[in-house]
Amino acid sequence: MELEAGEPVESRPGCGSFFANHWKGLVVFLMPIICLPIILTNNIPEYRCMYILLIMAVFWVTEALPLYVTSMIPIVAFPTMGIMGSEATCMTYFKDTLVMFMGGIMVALAVEYSGLHKRLALRVIQMVGCSPRRLHFGLIMVTMFISMWISNAACTAMMCPIIQAVLEELQAQGVCKIYHEPEYQMVGGKNKKKSEDDLPYPTKVTQCYYLGIAYASSLGGCGTIIGTATNLTFKGLYDTAFPNATEKMDFPTFMFYSVPSMLVYTLLTYVFLQWHFMGLWRPKSKEAQEVQVGKDNAHVAKKVIDQRYKELGPMTIHEIQVAILFIIMVLMYFTRKPGIFTGWAELLPAKVIKNSMPTIFVVIMCFMLPANYAFLRYCTRKGPVPTAPTPSLITWKFIQSRVPWGLIFLLGGGFALAAGSKESGMATLIGSSMSGLKVLPHSALMLVVILVAVFLTAFSSNVAVANILIPVLSEMALALKIHPLYLVFPAGLACSMAFHLPVSTPPNALVAGYAHIRSKDMAIAGIGPTIITIIVLFIFCQTWAMVIYPNLDTFPEWAQIAAEEAANKTRLLSEIAANKTHMLEMAANATRLLANNTELLTDLASSSSNMLGNLVANNTQPLADLAVNGTRLLTNLAFNKTV
Repeated sequence: MELEAGEPVESRPGCGSFFANHWKGLVVFLMPIICLPIILTNNIPEYRCMYILLIMAVFWVTEALPLYVTSMIPIVAFPTMGIMGSEATCMTYFKDTLVMFMGGIMVALAVEYSGLHKRLALRVIQMVGCSPRRLHFGLIMVTMFISMWISNAACTAMMCPIIQAVLEELQAQGVCKIYHEPEYQMVGGKNKKKSEDDLPYPTKVTQCYYLGIAYASSLGGCGTIIGTATNLTFKGLYDTAFPNATEKMDFPTFMFYSVPSMLVYTLLTYVFLQWHFMGLWRPKSKEAQEVQVGKDNAHVAKKVIDQRYKELGPMTIHEIQVAILFIIMVLMYFTRKPGIFTGWAELLPAKVIKNSMPTIFVVIMCFMLPANYAFLRYCTRKGPVPTAPTPSLITWKFIQSRVPWGLIFLLGGGFALAAGSKESGMATLIGSSMSGLKVLPHSALMLVVILVAVFLTAFSSNVAVANILIPVLSEMALALKIHPLYLVFPAGLACSMAFHLPVSTPPNALVAGYAHIRSKDMAIAGIGPTIITIIVLFIFCQTWAMVIYPNLDTFPEWAQIAAEEAANKTRLLSEIAANKTHMLEMAANATRLLANNTELLTDLASSSSNMLGNLVANNTQPLADLAVNGTRLLTNLAFNKTV
């Protein structure tokens, strides 16, 4: 084929293009090979489990495989590599903690399905006020509270349209601008837009509102066990590692531990965003002057909020029933086994009842109760009767389309990895290898743990980081003779402190896509909340935590027993490995002895064959002569007899 002059020639893609397009496949293919020396040099359960852990950690961080698919690896790897059986492995994928999480999501979806969350948000904003600073404060507080009970992503997705409607009305009245004007540059004497593909760039006021609800969603999720999957993950991992612990992470205790610190760093984050984006304490700045204009026109924002609230109409029986069920669920959490008085679970003649029971009870009631009672008109004969079946408070179709079912495998994969680490002895091995950290003060060690968790969660899934970090910290606490909760609780909360990148957590990704916030702007804005949460969390874990868990500065008896069991198990596994090595040596010696005896027997058989051959060869001629003579003699005798 001939090319005409001036016809462009397509260049062959280079190695850079190959790696850019196929790096995930390379990671999936090469990682098991790179980690192979771990089990080739030490083919014992601890190192086989470590091999699986490293592969899953890399896959989770890089997302070379989908997070949920990576979480399925233990189902295949544990039985085939002799770590745990299939039955025991699969049972970790549907524990009480996971059922509670899925039930909590379903209850939150019932709230969303009824529209109760919008009514609550708009009503609180009406009460707080609609000047820029008051509106921002109201949005953050409402988002924080709602995200304590429903998923952070759902909460953020709910608040974004409300903010957008308010900003559009303010812009229509000339009070503020949502986006900067497009920039132009001179090209050939003509004005040309800087880039046709550039997305609109949000103003600082817009960024302040949207980043405020994203950060408030992440912070509010730290307030309750059901607030985010990360909380349930580290609670489940702690319960798996220490089933006999007397200090439990039940619903009320968790709230008493985390809500005070949550309120403090949410308020400080609000103050930082006001200073960074709205010119707080900088009255002559451009941002502060824009806020003043907005304050003078607060009635415009109030008009939008009032209109949105009016559109909802009066509170329906559907919303009332959902609100009552939600309150019942929270009360059942608090009164199940409060400790200060006899709980309802202790009065029932039943087995051990955990928080999954009230959660699923409310879910079932949401399907049993009708959304309205128009069907009663058949009895009262007043008004028109319904011509269709009465729907329930929520439908399964809505749940099926909204529940993130993949989280079952993500959380279950972490629980399976924790159980495998404990069963194989790998967690004990890692914990004992960190015994050199005893030289550090406990407070310094906690600060290091918080910093590591915050750093890792900025680049990876919060749940994945918790799955990797919490089992290691549990065993490290036993090795250092520290109360496990002293390290596990701060690390678990720190896994939710992701503020820098859109990929860090779903709320960040949602607002970045909704408002076109650039990654570099989010990275800069996230510096303040990150520093605030690290400092506040560290201080509260050193002070307030001791009030909630008075024995946190001791090494409790149940932890001592767990440490002794882990040490005994490690010793037993070492003895088994040593015995196995000794048996292998004996088998090698036996094989060597058998080889030597085989050679000896072969030589003996060969010598016997030679001797027999020589004997036969030497005696053949005499025997032949004897036979001839004997035959001749017999012939002569027969002849003489005949004669």
